[in-house]
Amino acid sequence: MASSFGSVFCGTQAVARYREGAWSPAVLEPLAPLALHPGAHGLHYGSSCFEGLKAYRHADGSVHVFRLDRHVARMQASADVLCLPKPGTEQLTEMVLSVVDAVRDEIPALPGALYIRPLLLGTLESVGAAGSPSTDAMLVVMTCPVGDYFAGGIRPLRIALEERRGRAAPGFGCVKTGSNYAAALRPVLHAKKAWKADQVLFCPDGDVQETGAANFLLIQEGAVHTKPLDDTILHGITRASVLELAPSLGLRVDESPLTVDELMSRSTDAEAALSGTAAVLTPVGTLIRGGYDHAVGNGQMGPVTKKLRESLMAIQSGEAPDTFGWLRRV
Repeated sequence: MASSFGSVFCGTQAVARYREGAWSPAVLEPLAPLALHPGAHGLHYGSSCFEGLKAYRHADGSVHVFRLDRHVARMQASADVLCLPKPGTEQLTEMVLSVVDAVRDEIPALPGALYIRPLLLGTLESVGAAGSPSTDAMLVVMTCPVGDYFAGGIRPLRIALEERRGRAAPGFGCVKTGSNYAAALRPVLHAKKAWKADQVLFCPDGDVQETGAANFLLIQEGAVHTKPLDDTILHGITRASVLELAPSLGLRVDESPLTVDELMSRSTDAEAALSGTAAVLTPVGTLIRGGYDHAVGNGQMGPVTKKLRESLMAIQSGEAPDTFGWLRRV
């Protein structure tokens, strides 16, 4: 049986620790369980965040990390919100690059990639610190060789609308922290069981936000429409890349609020997609509201979604020139 995405790991990790107001130098070591006190702050009070990005092996054998600077900046922003010791730009960048270089022989050829997972965890040993931040922390960078996310072929997704609750606690939607994903699991599992949905689109009080693991895009009449960035949604790097790429393909960008009623009325002759690092850009074929199916366009991947997806992947793979400066060679 083929392994699931992200369940196979490369043999090297990078680790650094924050104690007494300073980060230690990062150390490359064999992948192994972490030594962690059971009273660590992150285990009890959620002081942890992570990133997910990819490196690609091009046809000439060279290896390139996609939008490393944006991912470093987002992890630093997450650390600020969670009151965690913030990794320096140079240190986190070098940790990622050193691990990628160390495992370069384990990076699969296209359409595979190297999935990179930096993790920042509060390690203060105190279960009495619920009302104070962790003064100690651990930063780990691990990697996974991954194949095409859609091993069986890409297919349009079924998305259930959740109109009462949001994905994350107020002010925390922009943070890439595990608690947000855990909070989304129950409604997603319910939607899968009840309506065979693939994901849930959270729309509290009728405001179309994002799914449990990806940003949402509506594509119609030559424009890519998505919710403007605020602290309710994740500031997705793939989302940003699609919006930056769109004008070069003759598309307008519309970052403005969208209500559920507007979404439903517009979706009959539109395209919709989810954007994220793992799956890049994935078509949405069906919206489920109140238990009833509503097709998005003809229910299949639309031509604009296909064009955006292929154009972005061509840059990542080196098949098209990187005119945006998104790739960092290792």
